[in-house]
Amino acid sequence: MTNWKTVFIGFDPREVDAFAVAKHSAKGLSDGVTGLVLPDLQRAGLYWRPTERKEGRLWDVISDAPMATEFAISRFLTPLLAGGGWALFMDCDVMIRHSLIDLFALADPTKAVQCVKHDHVPTKGLKMDGQLQTAYPRKNWSSVMLFNCDHPANEALTLDLINTVPGRDLHGFCWLKDDDIGELPAGWNHLVGHSPQNPDPAIVHFTDGVPSMKGYEECAWSDEWRDHLSQWARGA
Repeated sequence: MTNWKTVFIGFDPREVDAFAVAKHSAKGLSDGVTGLVLPDLQRAGLYWRPTERKEGRLWDVISDAPMATEFAISRFLTPLLAGGGWALFMDCDVMIRHSLIDLFALADPTKAVQCVKHDHVPTKGLKMDGQLQTAYPRKNWSSVMLFNCDHPANEALTLDLINTVPGRDLHGFCWLKDDDIGELPAGWNHLVGHSPQNPDPAIVHFTDGVPSMKGYEECAWSDEWRDHLSQWARGA
């Protein structure tokens, strides 16, 4: 039987501390967390999109656009990697504050994927460690995704599709009809500095930059984030 608690977190070597916090904070499910490591996926023959370095950034040739992280596209491999059942993908710059068991309890078998449907139009400029801030339809919807891996609509999310279409199309859920995309409560992907005020979100998402990055040291929930990092370092 496929483990219904399958959890994947994007991994980027430039954000090891962010990944550590995301994994450590995955309450009750940290042993089941797998990092999406791009070189491993490439060696396994799952990811063959052409990339190059341009102006110091990782560049996706098909999209003709920069990739903010190494898992910008590989996240869409989640249903194939899970092999069935329900699987959760999260960006690495998140901190989980409520049990993910409560999130899986929201699974709707009529939907192919569920996410927080943000209306996020970022201002132009830079984010994180100098990465270009880009705008595209359904911005940040794909940063936390609960996949129904057995839903027939997800059969269209093939390796060929993932490796050949522009990233903006994948982030826009191009393989799905609108009715196939279910909605999660906003607290399951709270964008720090962007989402409406929420005193107790379940997942906080440091989309502009985690507290270890210059300029974001004192952002909301930064102390809690650093506590998780310290606990992880101590093996607690």
